[in-house]
Amino acid sequence: MRQEDIWDAETAAQYDTPGVGAFAPEVLDPMVDRLATLAAGGRALEFAIGTGRVAVPLSGRGVPVAGIELSQPMIDVLREKADEATIPVVNGDMATARVPGEFSLVFLVFNTISNLLNQSEQVECFRNAARHLTAGGRFVVELGVPALRSLPPGQPARVRHAEPGYLAMETYDLVRQHMTSHHLRFGEGREAHLFRTPHRYVWPAELDLMAQIAGFELESRHADWTGGEFTDESAAHVSVYRLPFVPS
Repeated sequence: MRQEDIWDAETAAQYDTPGVGAFAPEVLDPMVDRLATLAAGGRALEFAIGTGRVAVPLSGRGVPVAGIELSQPMIDVLREKADEATIPVVNGDMATARVPGEFSLVFLVFNTISNLLNQSEQVECFRNAARHLTAGGRFVVELGVPALRSLPPGQPARVRHAEPGYLAMETYDLVRQHMTSHHLRFGEGREAHLFRTPHRYVWPAELDLMAQIAGFELESRHADWTGGEFTDESAAHVSVYRLPFVPS
């Protein structure tokens, strides 16, 4: 499965869920608040900007935002909300694409670094963030903690969520650190729709090493956008990495 094929026009048209799920105010508002603070009056760059779920409200808060996005159909949906002058976007890979200018903040949310399916690409993503940042700039990564403890003994899969008409499950390749997320939606009859996304899961310690390779230091890590304590029971983390200031 290529990322370009997954995030096609059909997926882009159905991606937004205004007011609910990832688009709910209780999800978005704390994220936008924190990112606006971390931008510290400078420009922000979102890797994998998608349809603008985060970028549009962040721009509305007065933070100049640009983006990188691999999927042209996702950019097309974003363009229905904000034009190129308001939120400029480069169509390309977040591990290699360049955006003109410098930024005080680069951010990558909603587990999207795991869409890069090998370690070297993930390291290059950190390096690309560093290339865009001014000295002292921050790179923020929101990422789930691998849920391997919840796997049934000897089984490579787990059901993550089940409700009438919808089933979400994950299958794991423990050797390659790969996880595939499967989303099944059922109609009234025999029909069903399957949406799958592949990921390379990353432990926080490995993520910190990637950051170190790219010249970052870990500034903070919390369990959520409101600053909750990160513990061994946390299902996700928001990690803030910072480039050191260069002595004058």
